[in-house]
Amino acid sequence: MICAAFLRCPKYPLDHPSSSLIMSSLRFIAKHPTISMVEPCTTLRELKQIHTQLFINGLLNNPHLAGQFIASIALNNPSNIYYSNQVLDHSQKPTLFTFNSMIRAHSKSSTPHRSFHFYSRILHSTNNLAPDNYTFTFLVRTSAQLLTPQIGSSVYCALVKYGFEHDPHVQSGLIFMYAEFGDLVACHRVFSSICEPDLVCQTAMVSACAKMGDVGFARKLFDKMSQKDPIAWNAMISGYAQCGQSKEALTLFNLMQREGVKVNEVSMVSVLSACAHLGALDQGRWAHVYIERNKLPMTLTLGTALIDMYSKCGNMNKAMEAFWRMKEKNVYTWSSAIGGLAMNGAGEKCLELFSLMKQDGVQPNEVTFVSVLRGCSVVGLVEEGHKHFVSMSEVYGIEPQLEHYGLMVDLYGRAGRLDEALNFINRMPVRPHVGAWGALLNACKIYKNMEMGELASRKIVEIEAKNHGAYVLLSNIYADTKDWDGVSNVRQTMNVKGVRKQPGCSVIEVGGEVHEFFVGDKSQPRYAEIQVMLGEIAKRLKLLGYVANTNPVLFDIEEEEKEDALCMHSEKIAIAFGLISLGPDVPIRIVKNLRVCWDCHDATKMISKAFNREIIVRDRNRFHHFRDGECSCKGYW
Repeated sequence: MICAAFLRCPKYPLDHPSSSLIMSSLRFIAKHPTISMVEPCTTLRELKQIHTQLFINGLLNNPHLAGQFIASIALNNPSNIYYSNQVLDHSQKPTLFTFNSMIRAHSKSSTPHRSFHFYSRILHSTNNLAPDNYTFTFLVRTSAQLLTPQIGSSVYCALVKYGFEHDPHVQSGLIFMYAEFGDLVACHRVFSSICEPDLVCQTAMVSACAKMGDVGFARKLFDKMSQKDPIAWNAMISGYAQCGQSKEALTLFNLMQREGVKVNEVSMVSVLSACAHLGALDQGRWAHVYIERNKLPMTLTLGTALIDMYSKCGNMNKAMEAFWRMKEKNVYTWSSAIGGLAMNGAGEKCLELFSLMKQDGVQPNEVTFVSVLRGCSVVGLVEEGHKHFVSMSEVYGIEPQLEHYGLMVDLYGRAGRLDEALNFINRMPVRPHVGAWGALLNACKIYKNMEMGELASRKIVEIEAKNHGAYVLLSNIYADTKDWDGVSNVRQTMNVKGVRKQPGCSVIEVGGEVHEFFVGDKSQPRYAEIQVMLGEIAKRLKLLGYVANTNPVLFDIEEEEKEDALCMHSEKIAIAFGLISLGPDVPIRIVKNLRVCWDCHDATKMISKAFNREIIVRDRNRFHHFRDGECSCKGYW
């Protein structure tokens, strides 16, 4: 219906007689004092009182004043938008400004499709109104909110008919719309058609490219901009954070501050996200202090980002402190705290908080149940996890997604119930995904079940031919059982198919600076000192009776060389760097991109005892808090 309305719409020339009326209505800026009383906090009762005064004084007979009143109601408080509709219905000869205001208000409301009703009224108005650039700017935004490319195409055709395709406001709106549709090619097409893009268009393009992962082009454009508003800075920082380039996000934020650009909530959410990704607790703490010092309001979004940052940096005390201090909490706030407890191995506390959430009347969603099931998995609460999984559909009407199924397989597998895990996969109502088979394969590695491990690996490779994790885990299963022919076959297959193992990378923050280490990394300026410390670590661990688990290492090198290879794993290099760089009372915090290997896990436990240090490692699966030769996971990971 909407598309058809656009195709039937008549065309008015730009020099249409109503154009002078349009311009005068737009310039009628000064509000009547009575209309100025309408504010975002104005109640419906107060609105009716203001309405009565305007009516008694005959002010609503003036189309411009009536339009101002209607616009003030609609744009100040979305909950009163229906009242503005009622006032409009009793207005004589509404102006284009009035209709544009209604389109704009509805474009930002929960009923954006209503915008087209007012567009239709413009086309069929008795005073020969014609849509202008503002009309189409708001309709383009409406299309973006509806996320319907077909409607977007119809709007585009209509604005071309009226000759507004080169209007800067419309062009920036089109870039935004196509970005919402995920059509980066269309964004580039619109942007390349602009001879001299203004600040708004440039900012829209930076936002679009950054949002869709083309941070390279976004940064080039950003650097060329002679002027940059806070929106452009925030878009670029957010783009880096969303693409996992967290160091670049923090570097740009520091530059933003040096340039004196005003920092707002959007900036800080991106900064906290980058700190969370890197596990950069010092910078995250600084961001928290900055928020409080500059009195930024602790909104739901900002508070949830703060909880997430502390959780992913392994400081659950601060995360829960931030959680309890929030005056308002939504499902995402609760889910973030529940997920943080699960990630840090506090499964029982995770379930306790879930119970409190339900008592508080907050309905859980899909994200909540991901955290709940993970909490059950990390502490082996199989029956509890199964109960919550069933309740998703039976109690809350939530259809389990692939991630929920994968977590259930992980729950059974970690508990050693491999047959139940396989049966669960076979009973899945959807095709089992890599996550489910990967969870089973990992369990087979833990419990040395070669036959089932071969099945799981084969299934993963059928779905993702170059999934390096499946090959590596299967190779490790063979190595644990001394099946060197199996190891050799796996590695030959990897070579033939061109599968490369993802290199291990560990990140550690020292003095507010983030340092990255890779396997065998020798590029660090303090490499010589690190080598000396690695030697000291090896010496102390041997005195404690530590023997390296060399089975997973290449079998065709000498045992002593295997130990040297294990010594150069990225987390061990990062730990050595932490020992020489941090004070004796400062916990060593490391983030690793891969799952920590068994040998590094055992070695780190002993390092924590030998050097009397607290070591916190976040791998791709969970946190490990090492202290006094023990790990918080208690070997259940």
